[in-house]
Amino acid sequence: MSDRITRRTSLLLAAGLATSLAAGLVSAPALAQEKVVRIGYQKYGTLILLKNKGLLEEKLKPLGYTVKWAEFPAGPQLLEALNAGAIDFGNTGEAPPVFAQAAGAPLIYVGYEPAAPQGEAILVPKGSPLKTVADLKGKTVALNKGSNVHFLLVKALEKAGVAYTDIKTAFLTPADARAAFERGSVDAWAIWDPFQAAAEKTIEARQLADGTGIVSNYQFYFSTKAFVDQAPQVVDAILAGVAEVGAWVKANPKAAAETFSPLIGIPAPILEVALARQQYDVKPLTPQVAAEQQKVADAFFALGLIPKPVRIADALRAPKS
Repeated sequence: MSDRITRRTSLLLAAGLATSLAAGLVSAPALAQEKVVRIGYQKYGTLILLKNKGLLEEKLKPLGYTVKWAEFPAGPQLLEALNAGAIDFGNTGEAPPVFAQAAGAPLIYVGYEPAAPQGEAILVPKGSPLKTVADLKGKTVALNKGSNVHFLLVKALEKAGVAYTDIKTAFLTPADARAAFERGSVDAWAIWDPFQAAAEKTIEARQLADGTGIVSNYQFYFSTKAFVDQAPQVVDAILAGVAEVGAWVKANPKAAAETFSPLIGIPAPILEVALARQQYDVKPLTPQVAAEQQKVADAFFALGLIPKPVRIADALRAPKS
């Protein structure tokens, strides 16, 4: 009796072991497929089109990666998430990475889009008595703190001979800033496209200045040092997808505007204006672009907007060997 029980137990154990091994063989590839790249995007830009078209998912399949997308209202919030380890990749304008690097974020610049100085501006209401940037002295300007337009405002005031401390700032997200702007709670609004184009078209907001002759308004692409070291091929695949989508936008601006429209709730004709002010491409950072970004960092430190000097060179992706 005991021999039969022993044999039965042995058979059951063997069967269990075989089942476990089979399950292991099934789960091993599944586990290998669970590698994920987490990408932060904003409502406007190449990354949201990359998400919409589904191109990246196909590019990453051979590498065993899937994609998780997370939307952010602006660049500073996106880079806060990068610093917190919540995302692995994203893009913003010039100013957010300076603030993030000053806060110790382990970000790495992995690419940039060419200058688009007309894609951001300082706006005033249609009937405003303000005619020039110099007229902002003593006035209140709404803007998203640490965004690309923060640097535009700093440099535009400098060019006009107005100290940054001679104006008042209201740090608001684009949606809240537009509401304050329409209520008359602020005198001016520093904002980027497509919100800029929408305000110019729908409420006839007027430009005091855009970035022309003042700032370059680059867009930068970032990852974390850990992710660049761990999966450089994934970073390259994302940048290749960005380049592909950028080429499509350039060749099909009307179709791109129509694609964007339902995603962000802005009519396509307005988006065509915004798209025409951008340069959709992605390139590795050049020494000239890095030097311009260093000027952004130096300006913010001089104004006390960041707590310590920032070296852009410390956050550049190492050249491929």
